[in-house]
Amino acid sequence: MKVTVDKTEKRQTYLTIEMEQAEVDAGLKDAYSRLVKKYSIPGFRKGKTPRPIFEQYLGKESFLEDAVEHMAPEAFKQACKEKDIHAFAQPDVKLEKMDPVIYKMTVPLEPIVKLGDYKSVRMAMVHIEVKEEDIEKTIEQIRRQHSVFETVDRQVNSHDMLLLDIDSHIGEQQYINQKDAEYEVEKDSEFPMKGFSEALIGSKTGETSEFNLSFAADYGRVELAGKEVAFKVTIKEIKQQSLPELTDELAAKVNPEFKTVAEMRTRIIESLKKNADEISKKNYQQQVIDEAVRISEVEYPVIMEEEEIDSLVRQQMQRWQLDEKGLDEYLSSIKKSAAELREELRPVALQAIKQSLVITEIARSEDIKIEDADLDTEIESLTKNVASDRKKQMVDLLNIPQNQVNLVTSIATRKTVEKLVEIAQSQAVTETKPDDTEAKKPEA
Repeated sequence: MKVTVDKTEKRQTYLTIEMEQAEVDAGLKDAYSRLVKKYSIPGFRKGKTPRPIFEQYLGKESFLEDAVEHMAPEAFKQACKEKDIHAFAQPDVKLEKMDPVIYKMTVPLEPIVKLGDYKSVRMAMVHIEVKEEDIEKTIEQIRRQHSVFETVDRQVNSHDMLLLDIDSHIGEQQYINQKDAEYEVEKDSEFPMKGFSEALIGSKTGETSEFNLSFAADYGRVELAGKEVAFKVTIKEIKQQSLPELTDELAAKVNPEFKTVAEMRTRIIESLKKNADEISKKNYQQQVIDEAVRISEVEYPVIMEEEEIDSLVRQQMQRWQLDEKGLDEYLSSIKKSAAELREELRPVALQAIKQSLVITEIARSEDIKIEDADLDTEIESLTKNVASDRKKQMVDLLNIPQNQVNLVTSIATRKTVEKLVEIAQSQAVTETKPDDTEAKKPEA
């Protein structure tokens, strides 16, 4: 076997492997031993057909193709040993010639990470400030949750509750057809589709409105994407939302622990601050990670990129509840090819790969170790809210080797990020500034 390294670039080695005739002969002998057991030739017992007759029956070309296919893995293994190549994954193999047998192999190599000086990174955490308007929005939301609706004789306004008869169709196919449907009018609502609420505002009881609305071309449900819906809606009743006064009685309805509005307000502020702190912490962690990635140099084989994009596509399919056929139909409906979708996802894939490789290398540099106690703690945390009759089953599932590997990776990543944050915060000053990011509202 003659092995030539054509070139090595972008963490891929390109090989040309020419097989000796003796190696091909040995491969053909192995192919005969393998194939003769699979075929029954008239006049011979299965597995006992002489090779010349068997080759003639099967066809010399098919015989050789099988031999060439099965010789490739061993040829790859020997080539790596001869040229001291440490492959990261299986190669891409192409048969260049049949006579002599010549393979072209593209071999992915292990990624290389050259860390930047992450230990010199210093960064102050910016806390999201809970503003008065956040508190008032939450209180307003609570009042709406405890509101009542009263029948009125006027035009439809936002926040009204309507009693409707709805008739609609997409072409000849019925869509929503419902009598006495209750519907709350909210501007910018996308239920049942964008523009429906706005089409009803200004109407009166007894009036019938006819209007057409279209789903966006990239709407999540393939069968509706880009379709136009013709609506015929009759308003049978208009109810106005009446908000309760902000009293101690309302506070007690929200939570019996609240004796006064002041107590409720204090709890709201505490909850908003807690949520704001959680968001601030996550934002800060990501900023520190992004900086560590930015100052590092990463090289990796293209196969990692394509595999990460494959993973992102699968996640999209799960989110949209699509199979392969459904994905093709969806992409066709929005006039986008699978290749275009992959290119859109490529920047996300690149960032994910770089982040993963840099964090892994920092973990190695910092000698981050995962002990059995870490795994036990993680499993306990993941199963603490699982019903007792299902807990053992869940624990057993988490102890499956592949899941253990995933848990170790998750714990190692978390510990490494915690170390990066510790470094970045040393001698750094925590700032408090207003932020446009709105803190999540607490659940009442």
